[in-house]
Amino acid sequence: MEDLRIGVIGLGLRRSLTVAAHRPGRGSVVAAVADTDPAVRAEVPEVIEGAVAVADHRRLLEDDSLDAVVVATPDDTHEAIARDVLEAGRTAYVEKPLGITVEQCDAILRTAYETGTGLYVGHNMRHMGVVRLMRDIIARGDIGEPRTVWVRHFVSYGGDYYFKDWHADRRRSTGLLVQKAAHDIDVLHWLAGGYTRRVNALGDLMVYGDLPRREPGTPRPQGWLREFDWPPAERRDLHHVVDVEDVSVMNMQLDNGVIAAYQQCHFSPDYFRNYTVIGTEGRLENIGDGPGAEVRVWNTGPTGYRADADVVHRVPEAQGSHGGADALIVEEFCRFVREGGVTDTSPVAARMSVAAGVLATRSLRNGGMPYEVPPLDPELAAYFAAGQRPGHRAG
Repeated sequence: MEDLRIGVIGLGLRRSLTVAAHRPGRGSVVAAVADTDPAVRAEVPEVIEGAVAVADHRRLLEDDSLDAVVVATPDDTHEAIARDVLEAGRTAYVEKPLGITVEQCDAILRTAYETGTGLYVGHNMRHMGVVRLMRDIIARGDIGEPRTVWVRHFVSYGGDYYFKDWHADRRRSTGLLVQKAAHDIDVLHWLAGGYTRRVNALGDLMVYGDLPRREPGTPRPQGWLREFDWPPAERRDLHHVVDVEDVSVMNMQLDNGVIAAYQQCHFSPDYFRNYTVIGTEGRLENIGDGPGAEVRVWNTGPTGYRADADVVHRVPEAQGSHGGADALIVEEFCRFVREGGVTDTSPVAARMSVAAGVLATRSLRNGGMPYEVPPLDPELAAYFAAGQRPGHRAG
């Protein structure tokens, strides 16, 4: 089996995915990279041996030898670039979030449907050990039928990761309930077995709104992803536009009746995700979220507080970035490029996570008013549920 030839558009913050996809002799090679930054293009030969570097992604799409293309550019560019890739007939891997508006997501899905080109969305957390372990426990019925899900996301590096570049500008990200929470909303939906139907939220810019910012056009500080400021109020060199919330609380009613909540804070001292799923016969909770962490299950009672659990499951050890998820998602993507069919990640689920985040953001900026999440066109939902029939063209 020959290696798939993959093109990458954007060699920035998701560089680890590009490295994971370059597996000469093991299924895939990164053959070409497009990036608008000349400094990044100069690094390509060191990062990916043998890869060609170009400035314009449209030049990359002229290479007929490419089997698939990864879109890992800033969120507000996903729609235009992903549609270019799909219209060029290349299977597209679009990094999450799929878009920053519901309309952008729907346009990408519609283009994939009309062109018959494969679309895959990079929700790599579906391949993280802790998520798959929780889903397996739920699927076995160990806690009965899930009825409520709570997610707390502590983001200690938030002020460095998300407030020193374009993420802090709502024109480019909508907000961190889309950009950051898209992962967790997708996982929440997956664990609960439904999609958000109705949502309301509260949030504010509590810490990073008044801290020192860089002048427009000035570069991010050297080492900004390796050297971190603490405490949060001591952070400096923020992006020149900071108008997204650094703390938010989101409530959801899913289409299957499950009630869920998501909380996010970007000035906590620690960085991890904590999931609690309560079913009709017990609950589970993860203690830590990486390899070696625990998922604890309580399904006897009633009792008072007890730190121990009835059953403790350990998250499997794994190698590589994002707890081994990047390597696993590359494997699934390559299988999808070759064979098509249903995958653990889902373009429809990706759209629904963005839709929930967009409407929650609208809610928190309008006093917590509840909003209905717009449904996806049933024709598109059915098409993707069937595994995106290879070679299909609408009409």
